[in-house]
Amino acid sequence: MEYNFKNTEARWQKNWADQSIYKVDDESDKEKFYCLAQFPYPSGAGLHMGHVAIYTYTDAIARFKTHQGYEVLHPMGWDAFGLPTENHAIKMGVHPAEITKKNVANFRKQLDSLGFSYDWDREINTSHPDYFKWTQSIWMKLHEAGLTYKSEMPVNWCDTCKIVVANEEVDADGTHERCHNPTEQRNMKQWMFKITQYAEQLLEGLDELDWPESSKKAQRDWIGKSIGAEVQFNINAFDESLTVFTTRPDTLFGATYMVLAPEHPLVEKISSAEQKDIVKEYQNKSARKSSFDRSEMNTEKTGVFTGAYATNPLNGADIPIWIADYVLMSYGTGAIMAVPAHDTRDFEFAQEFKLPIIRVLREDGVPDEDLNEAFTGDGMLINSSNDDLNLNGLNKFKAIDTTIQWLEEKSLGKKAINYRLRDWIFARQRYWGEPFPVIYNESGEMELLKESDLPLTLPQVSSYQPTDTGESPLASIDDFVNTTDNNGKPAMRETDTMPQWAGSCWYYLRFMDPNNSEAFASMARQKRWGRVDVYVGGTEHLNLHDLYSRFWHRALYDLGVVAEKEPFQKILHQGMILGADGSKMSKSIGNVVNPDILIEKYGADVVRLNLCFMGPVEANKPWNETGLDAIRRFVSRTSRLIYEKEKWINGDGEGDALVALHKTIKIVLGDMERYRFNTAIARMMELLNALQKADKRGKGALEKLLIMLSPFAPHFCEEMWQLLGNEGSVTRASYPNFEEKYLVEDEVEIAVQILGKLKLRVNVAAGLNPQEQQDVVLAMPSVQEKLAGANIKKVISVPGRLINFVIAK
Repeated sequence: MEYNFKNTEARWQKNWADQSIYKVDDESDKEKFYCLAQFPYPSGAGLHMGHVAIYTYTDAIARFKTHQGYEVLHPMGWDAFGLPTENHAIKMGVHPAEITKKNVANFRKQLDSLGFSYDWDREINTSHPDYFKWTQSIWMKLHEAGLTYKSEMPVNWCDTCKIVVANEEVDADGTHERCHNPTEQRNMKQWMFKITQYAEQLLEGLDELDWPESSKKAQRDWIGKSIGAEVQFNINAFDESLTVFTTRPDTLFGATYMVLAPEHPLVEKISSAEQKDIVKEYQNKSARKSSFDRSEMNTEKTGVFTGAYATNPLNGADIPIWIADYVLMSYGTGAIMAVPAHDTRDFEFAQEFKLPIIRVLREDGVPDEDLNEAFTGDGMLINSSNDDLNLNGLNKFKAIDTTIQWLEEKSLGKKAINYRLRDWIFARQRYWGEPFPVIYNESGEMELLKESDLPLTLPQVSSYQPTDTGESPLASIDDFVNTTDNNGKPAMRETDTMPQWAGSCWYYLRFMDPNNSEAFASMARQKRWGRVDVYVGGTEHLNLHDLYSRFWHRALYDLGVVAEKEPFQKILHQGMILGADGSKMSKSIGNVVNPDILIEKYGADVVRLNLCFMGPVEANKPWNETGLDAIRRFVSRTSRLIYEKEKWINGDGEGDALVALHKTIKIVLGDMERYRFNTAIARMMELLNALQKADKRGKGALEKLLIMLSPFAPHFCEEMWQLLGNEGSVTRASYPNFEEKYLVEDEVEIAVQILGKLKLRVNVAAGLNPQEQQDVVLAMPSVQEKLAGANIKKVISVPGRLINFVIAK
């Protein structure tokens, strides 16, 4: 007899739902564990294999921690507002609200078919008024704290999506991360978040988090802290000065020209009459380029002389002021000092436009020769002195400190810290998003809505197409735009909406207290659930959602409305499920795998087991359907073992099978704690082999195997658990413990090495000390044969592991 998933999976799913077996008890006295996967936006395509993988991983973790006796919070909801849903709705010609409702129903059906352990009473939807009421409320709190503002500025415009996109949403190639089409620069008035105000906190907070070092580095690099100096350059013939930030103030004597961003506010004022037209023409050309195009190292160097000069504060030299599109107004001060001898881009620019190159650094022991390329090493200072400052002969660090001290004494500069991080653009010119709870009175002054007026909902419209002008479709809906202020006088509503990140910045908090009508989450519930213990999601969100959520959370902590400084204690990044050819799954390539078809053919448990067995969670894994057949055979073999009731005996068994059981429990326990699901499953396969060889099988051993297997194959294990005569659900069974007495071995296998190279493996008695192990091994004929005629200089004996003979060559 063999197990048939078609007769059991739907039945157990109904049973779990009827018994509310996954209901979370907020008042439980058990230790808490909060396990969360990044929630999906409900697209029309339904679940893809990437979704199935990430939710299988978190379900395995949640079930494992439940077995360990934790009260587990493992919720699910829908990131339903924003661009992905709206674009799909436009494509299908259906209102976003209707398509969201339909897609959510399909997603939930698919998730249920996989047997995930969600408490659906905690389900949230970011586009539901009961949810986005609190998104709007949180935004108002942050606004009242001075963390938002509206400003006209150069922004990244995606003409395909008809929206402004944040810097973090522009990929390295200058395209919009959502549609992969080019972005361009436009000047527009936008709502902004002062995320830069939290740059240092966001950096410091990383130290206390259990994140992969590569993930921490990604956020540190994005925030981009630099320590250096702000230096003042006075502009000749104008009562104006330019401030530049540099990490290398020691190279100031080598600054031979300055470059401003074409959009710098002083460009028009300082440009000479002879240069104004050419400067204006260059500005217009630059405005049509994206930030990526402008900052690319390999692009042609272009620029225009403004006709103005500034004074180098260290040597008094008049240096020309140019504009060039590789300098961005959004980074630093929008002005740089150029030291062409020691910066590759400056060197190439200086060569292109025949500008002077003065060397001020020399590598120790190398003659001062003409440069064919920029010297970008540290070196020793040369050609760097004036009447009361001499840097010559100093190293980089001493010269930097000396220069900053001199600048501060002369009131020409100061030590400064700069961040690469820019303020966050927080507005979209689209319909399907949270309306800003903002109105403008007759005087044009902004007013916030009252909390009692929330939620501010979207108007019901038949057309919500984006506009080419950059104006939100809401702007054309008079009944929405025209309103009254808090004094009953005519006013107008803000017509931009919040980006899709708004609802996801805080959703993990709402899961703690999803039905609270008085607060987004009570402080008691926040203290009960604390930080998310493990958060599973992709690395592509590190400098988007993950960073934004940390910013909101820290700001809310400072306002006293959240209980923790950080939202996610541990992040686990899942790799991609690739096509069989190793490429990314794509409909256009034709390598997409439909999970519904796999579940129908193999059953949910086999699909889940296979995903966890394919490789480490964080690795990219090519899909291979033959693996499903191997997993199906494993499940069938396990079922046959249990169906053979005549071989059951009470207890955990005896002999080799008993030893194998306890070894497996110990190893699987460690693997599960480290989320090494593939090796945990491999160990259970080995245990199955050991149990099959046994003439009699301990019923307790079979039960323990099912508990270990349950996080991956819950339907199968539930069915087999009942077959073994157990009452209640296997889900609530305690995780097995191993006994040390069964782990003590009479013999151990050790490696025998000569000069560090493996020659053979031998068995020795367990528990020998280094000398005893050496004596035993040297007495073995097989070892003597390998050492015949050798002059042994040294023996390294590691008990129970290896012995290495160092011989004269």
